Amino acid sequence: MNSMPHLASASDLSHKSTSGINPLMRVEGLCKRYQQGEALAVNQVSFTLQPGEILALLGPSGCGKTTTLRMLAGFEHPESGRIFLHGQDVTELPPQKRHIGIVFQDYALFPHMSLLRNVTFAMRHVPTHQQEQKAMEWLELVGLAAYAKRHPHELSGGQQQRVALARTLAAEPELVLLDEPFSNLDAALRESTRKEMRALFKKAGTSVILVTHDQAEAMTFADKVGVMQQGKLIQLDTPQQVYQHPATAFVAKFLGHTNLLQGLAQGNQAQTPLGAINLSSSVEGEVHLSLRPEDLTLSASDDPAAARVVDREFRGHDYLYVLEQDGLQYCAITPSHNYFEIGSHVAIQSLRQASVLPSSNH
Repeated sequence: MNSMPHLASASDLSHKSTSGINPLMRVEGLCKRYQQGEALAVNQVSFTLQPGEILALLGPSGCGKTTTLRMLAGFEHPESGRIFLHGQDVTELPPQKRHIGIVFQDYALFPHMSLLRNVTFAMRHVPTHQQEQKAMEWLELVGLAAYAKRHPHELSGGQQQRVALARTLAAEPELVLLDEPFSNLDAALRESTRKEMRALFKKAGTSVILVTHDQAEAMTFADKVGVMQQGKLIQLDTPQQVYQHPATAFVAKFLGHTNLLQGLAQGNQAQTPLGAINLSSSVEGEVHLSLRPEDLTLSASDDPAAARVVDREFRGHDYLYVLEQDGLQYCAITPSHNYFEIGSHVAIQSLRQASVLPSSNH
């Protein structure tokens, strides 16, 4: 294959995105309630998606992320709010008129069809005499051209996922929605398939919205992460910003381990049970802080008043330690060559600034 299949709209949009053109999708105040008298399943969700951007909606079960995705696809109708594609209001359009591709958790391949037929099925916009050639190009793009005549049951889970992706892209959608697409794969296959799919989306210039409850998946796959809680979009930013500067205690705890501390701030430093800690912003008075466990360093101590190691988990490249000092517990992550016995005492120091959290979230 001399050139990859062409996603006309995606490539055009990728070019326009640098010129200040409107975002691919704009979502304004989406609300959804399933039954009268119940709490909103989705509550005033708003965001924009740029051409070629990958967004992950992340949160626990029941937070509203899948309902949001279904409203974007047109499978659910919002109680209020609007959905725009290229500035056009598509809130009332049926799914087939939105030009959005969807890859489901179970792949939804046709078991009685070959891979080639599965892909050509999505190519009704392509002249019949060109469909097979185009389908082969999509299968080659996902590395499965040699398996074109096989049926889905003859493939591994990761291969089936790539066929589902090829079929979705073959319809040349402007946007692809992914609903927990890696959850049926084992850990090793999940990681490799995730990397392959991200690379394919970036190569094709395709915009993507991923729904997941897996924080590692969201942070490694997406350009932007939106954390949802009880129907609301709590924080939307780059993975690095959301992780290092969580907007609330919930976000801090959901995106991995953290230490939530109280302190008394004066400017860019606060006095805490762990001593003086530098802050991410200048504040005065009582503060609530988030300090990631990898931002702590441990050293052996002979002081019986120092923190005591109460648990230790070996994770290959590092140790996760649970520590106790003055009746409070902390967690720290250190390289695996930093070994401390359970019951031993260690001094704790902070390597980085702590994030200041709003008091209302505690």
